[in-house]
Amino acid sequence: MNRWPSKLTGGRVEAHERVVRTEREKAEGIRRDGGDERRRGTATRRETEGGGCRKTAATPEEEHPHKAVGWAARDVSGHLSPFRFSRRANGESDVKLKILCCGVCHSDLHNIKNEHEILGVVTEVGSRVEKFKAGDKVGVGCMVGSCRTCESCEQGFENDCAAWVLTYGSIDRDGTMTYGGFSDVLVADEHFVVRFPDHLPMDGAAPLLCAGITVYSPMKQFGLNERGKHLGIVGLGGLGHIAVNTSPSKEREAIDKFRADSFLVSRSPDQMEAAAGTMDGIIDTVAAIHPLGPLFSLLKNGGNLILMGMPDKPLELPAFSVIRGRKKLAGSCIGGLRDTQEMLDFAGKHGITADVEVIPMEYVNTAMERLAKNDIKYRFVIDVANTLKAAE
Repeated sequence: MNRWPSKLTGGRVEAHERVVRTEREKAEGIRRDGGDERRRGTATRRETEGGGCRKTAATPEEEHPHKAVGWAARDVSGHLSPFRFSRRANGESDVKLKILCCGVCHSDLHNIKNEHEILGVVTEVGSRVEKFKAGDKVGVGCMVGSCRTCESCEQGFENDCAAWVLTYGSIDRDGTMTYGGFSDVLVADEHFVVRFPDHLPMDGAAPLLCAGITVYSPMKQFGLNERGKHLGIVGLGGLGHIAVNTSPSKEREAIDKFRADSFLVSRSPDQMEAAAGTMDGIIDTVAAIHPLGPLFSLLKNGGNLILMGMPDKPLELPAFSVIRGRKKLAGSCIGGLRDTQEMLDFAGKHGITADVEVIPMEYVNTAMERLAKNDIKYRFVIDVANTLKAAE
């Protein structure tokens, strides 16, 4: 099984660091405007282990044997455009898939428009792959690698691994950059590939690979999915509508469509007072600045307020609201692969999908602009298979 080495010693450390530094420069070429060659994602030079010889690094299109086309952001504007690159050859534990659709997540705005809600069909497997075969429907979420040996990985929380490798803009185990899912093909270790339920629609289920596991994991880890627990969801957006929840204009939708048991308007003093001390836990999905004190007042003694949204400025923590009643503030970021597969199986059994707007690839920049303005109900999904054209 292909894994990151747990330790590197002597000259191997220096050689490894030289390669990683070079490949980080390549990654910066995709993310920032840094000269013609860097904009194309190429590292201008790479030292060999001998230290004295230099050679020109391969372009993204020449790096690997599997040719690929996609869309990528090349500079600080974040504007996406057609991009030719390549994927690595299948290793013995790798799965190659043809990408059929890919979701657009709010976190893509933070990561220069990268992508990680990938669904497709297996076209090739390595000699040691056991879970998948050609023709299987599969998904790849936010991660394509981790150390696999640390305490977090061994407990099934690869998302907490210090050496995790993101599906986009990270340095992979071979020292090259990961490019995400706005493309036609992907190669990933089978450990980071999940089986997709046959009867779920792919477009509606693509967001489950990020939004779905992001809300499912804390429900499970904090015991909020147990019968009789009272769970509050703050924010009926891309995350919240999957879990469920709170704005007067969304009350009927939350109850009738998303099957919430009740609805609470946080700006109503009477409703907030009536609900005080009634919730076992609250999942806060809001990505904007908002007061936390009123939310703590809703919790039972010992209750958990779990943050998931990513505001662009720090939130204020009212200490007394936490201290009185032994209340806890926690955070949660996506989830491990075991929980991701469990979540997909649960969604398949109960027919759970996201509300999506399916778009063609060429609409992606407009979709990003709308996403920044919250002009979407509730997730964008790109029809990659039918709309991705060869990069010019």
